[in-house]
Amino acid sequence: MSQRSPHLGFGLFIAAVAFVLDQVAKWVVTVPLSLETKPGGSIEIVSFFNLTWAQNYGISLSMFADQSPTTRWILVGVTALVATAVAIWMTREKAKGDVIALALILGGALGNIVDRVRLGYVVDYADLHFGSFRPFMIFNVADACITIGVLLLVARALLLGEKAPAADASPSAE
Repeated sequence: MSQRSPHLGFGLFIAAVAFVLDQVAKWVVTVPLSLETKPGGSIEIVSFFNLTWAQNYGISLSMFADQSPTTRWILVGVTALVATAVAIWMTREKAKGDVIALALILGGALGNIVDRVRLGYVVDYADLHFGSFRPFMIFNVADACITIGVLLLVARALLLGEKAPAADASPSAE
């Protein structure tokens, strides 16, 4: 049986912070700002960033978007399975950088799961654009945490991949 990660407590703290930031941001756009009731559902913050109301019934890039209760609960279940797998991985991971990445993914996944259970959709609002060019779909803090976490895992795997054991440099016996 593998030992518990020495960084688990820190990882759970990061996951909790990501979750709370996501939920607070969603509360701000839905309650005090009432973004969904604004004309056009949008508020310009700066010339390249708006708060724009969007209800995401699907997953990333609105794939599998469907407003049926069956699809909603399937997406909750699949996301919960992924979050559980990430949490288990995080408990066993020894590298602090990987624990941080996994924690961001876990916190973001939990934030989106809460929305889908509570509302039937995920609240999205962050609209980054440069003129009419939008490099991303409208997203939220949870989506950003998941994306950053995945990118960190990929970058660490590519840049810090496990090194093969050094070949035996001693001369072979003849």
